[in-house]
Amino acid sequence: MKAQLRALIGQGIEALRANGTLPADTLPPDFVVERPKTREHGDFATNAAMLLAKAARSNPRAIAQALVAALPASDDIASVEIAGPGFINFKFAPVAYQREVVSVLKEGQDYGRNLTGNGRTVGVEYVSANPTGPLHVGHGRAGAIGDCIARVLEANGWNAKREFYYNDAGVQIENLAKSVQARARGFKPGDAQWPSEAYNGEYIGDVATAYLTGQTVELEGSQVVGAKDAEDIEAIRRFAVAYLRNEQNQDLAAFGVDFDIYFLESSLYKDGKVEETVAQLNASGHTYEEGGALWLRSTDFGDDKDRVMRKSDGTYTYFLPDVAYHLSKWQRGYERAITELGADHHGSLARVRAGLQALDVGIPQAGRNTCCTRWSR
Repeated sequence: MKAQLRALIGQGIEALRANGTLPADTLPPDFVVERPKTREHGDFATNAAMLLAKAARSNPRAIAQALVAALPASDDIASVEIAGPGFINFKFAPVAYQREVVSVLKEGQDYGRNLTGNGRTVGVEYVSANPTGPLHVGHGRAGAIGDCIARVLEANGWNAKREFYYNDAGVQIENLAKSVQARARGFKPGDAQWPSEAYNGEYIGDVATAYLTGQTVELEGSQVVGAKDAEDIEAIRRFAVAYLRNEQNQDLAAFGVDFDIYFLESSLYKDGKVEETVAQLNASGHTYEEGGALWLRSTDFGDDKDRVMRKSDGTYTYFLPDVAYHLSKWQRGYERAITELGADHHGSLARVRAGLQALDVGIPQAGRNTCCTRWSR
């Protein structure tokens, strides 16, 4: 119904161009058709007249009156009123709603679908939980929101790619391996030998038991077998990550949330993408070295302070591989990238956005909502 109303307003604008009220070269403005704040004002309202006033060299209310007079006759419109400085309010006749209900019943699940996305590819990343523990209710919220976003995009003709980003590298994975190793050695939280940075959940004991008994974990077409050796930290790391990824996948499947792509942070290091990103950021002129660390001058892009990319010990902070990962989305042909953002990760948003803006991949510096990011850490 909004589309029908937009079409009527467009015809009215064309009539104003034809009768000289608007200059012939006036382009149709990007007007909105939306619900008024109170239903008593009508079913829908538009700001079209207010946007046309400058081109017509007239006041918005006068243009609104001219536009209302120029609207084609329609049995679907019960009344049209001008409000405030030039808003136009519309009330639909019952016949319009009745016809729309018939369309809903006839089209069923296809109702409202369209091809405005024109088959373009959009990446929708959500959940993206670290493989260091079970999923929690916050991940369930992210799964529902992300999946709904993807479904809405698909209904509008986009080729939506659902993506899960696993942070399977870095300090937290090291802590996971040390935690499982400590349990495999027979230690528990509270023992003197228990690592201070270890994860204390009971699930760590479950992972250690599965590893020591040589269980096999099926993960995306491959198998990881517990090596039973409490001193082999690399084998423990591989098994623990596979075990928890498998558990997360089962939870998501039970929740009805599926993904097209599971992207591993470790692949960014393996494929040299992290170093490539560092080189590109250095070439951009937005980095500097201080105190033995490599910094991104993220304040150039609205961040509250500059951020360390590479620490003095040579290891990378979290946001650098995150920038490399988001850069890969453009490199993989995404025309738009949406990442569902958790309430506690606004800092990550500012850093990654600054990194992408420094790389000049098409994110406007002034656009505060042009990049949305979420990680569950």
